[in-house]
Amino acid sequence: MLTAAAVAFAVAVVSVICWFLVQGKLYDEIDSKLGSQAKGSIPSQSVTITLNNCSQTPSSNSGLGDQPSVYYLQLVRSDGTVCLATGSGGLMKATSSDTKVATNPVPRVETYRNGTDSEGNPVRIITVPIVTDHGPRIYPDTALMIGYPLKDTQNTLNELALLLLGVSGIGVIGAGAAGLWIARAGLKPVDRLTEAVEHVARTEDLTLQIPVEGEDEIARLSMSFNSMTAALGESRERQAQLIADAGHELRTPLTSLRTNVELLARSEETGRAIPPADRKALMASVKAQMTELAALIGDLQELSRPDAAIGGPLQVVALHDITAAALERARLRGPELTITHTVAPWYVRAEPAALERAIVNVLDNAVKFSPPQGTIEVTLTDGELTVRDHGSGIPPEDLPHVFERFWRSPTARSLPGSGLGLSIVARTIQQSGGSISLHEAPGGGTEARIRIPGAPTPPPQEAL
Repeated sequence: MLTAAAVAFAVAVVSVICWFLVQGKLYDEIDSKLGSQAKGSIPSQSVTITLNNCSQTPSSNSGLGDQPSVYYLQLVRSDGTVCLATGSGGLMKATSSDTKVATNPVPRVETYRNGTDSEGNPVRIITVPIVTDHGPRIYPDTALMIGYPLKDTQNTLNELALLLLGVSGIGVIGAGAAGLWIARAGLKPVDRLTEAVEHVARTEDLTLQIPVEGEDEIARLSMSFNSMTAALGESRERQAQLIADAGHELRTPLTSLRTNVELLARSEETGRAIPPADRKALMASVKAQMTELAALIGDLQELSRPDAAIGGPLQVVALHDITAAALERARLRGPELTITHTVAPWYVRAEPAALERAIVNVLDNAVKFSPPQGTIEVTLTDGELTVRDHGSGIPPEDLPHVFERFWRSPTARSLPGSGLGLSIVARTIQQSGGSISLHEAPGGGTEARIRIPGAPTPPPQEAL
């Protein structure tokens, strides 16, 4: 409709302009003919005869200047009296503008006007002073009116108007049809996109993909929708996998905890006391399982938060101070181990609590997999933190999976842990703009490398 309306307006404007241009051209041709007729001189005897007879009935005889009968020829006096010349095509109605020329018959600029004859037919008229062939050149108190019928011209203009109207109507209808076809063709991808969105909202089927055709905005929108559904599908799969893995990991400590609690309850119900040594071991097992369960729940809560919500806002912190604090905690968890360190100042932008927890997790892994009386070497130089242990190391085929959630090496499944620690570490380091990698250390063991962009000196206070 908008296309048809726009085309209709444009066609209407062009048609009106065209009609007026044709009208002006036709009138210019008529005015040229009238001007040629008005430039000739008239015998004074013919003027005298016409004024004396002063007939107002058209005659077929020749008249003033032997003019053809297609023209209207008549004399008009200053008092408004009209005398029709012989051979005139009809009688024209005189107006005040004609009598003014008769009253003051001096040469002036030719002016043309539209008038009517005695029967009301349109006539193009020019009124000029009478120029005779001898005696006084300008005849006093009388003017010559020459007219040309406009009936044929008006018919031509009417036919042109009908033609333009018809062409405009066809153009508008064609433009409307073309606009409708283009709109439907152009909006067909939008319809498919709408149907896809409604299908996803109705069925929650995120596997739906919209065919992408071309490189226009609709194609980009379709690609964005496909990317969005793919990302949502992956997020749902990860969520389902997280729930399944969490359920699997929670099942083991809960089952063990339930078994121990049932043993304690049965002992109370039956009155058969558990030996003190066995009871002490049982309570220690319950405590360890509850600790493991609490740690697993904490890890799950950490992973359930979006990346933007990890820890808190980033701030400039001293990585060497955080490393020193993590080393103190690591020494408490492995008192029989020797932990050496070389720590140089390095300032980074991170969330302090989350970064300390990440480094503690890396050190905990080193403590967990170090042999008794082993050594752990920690180095922080030029922004790179290296933690090296001398344990059994990680098999090369397991290295690509160490940062996956709940993944645990077959050799480490008998050890405590949930398999979430390194996943949380990688997430925290990446949020700080850094990177972490694990690889086999020369001579055996595993070496973890953490690199976070920063500087050896703190930035100015206003940059913190």
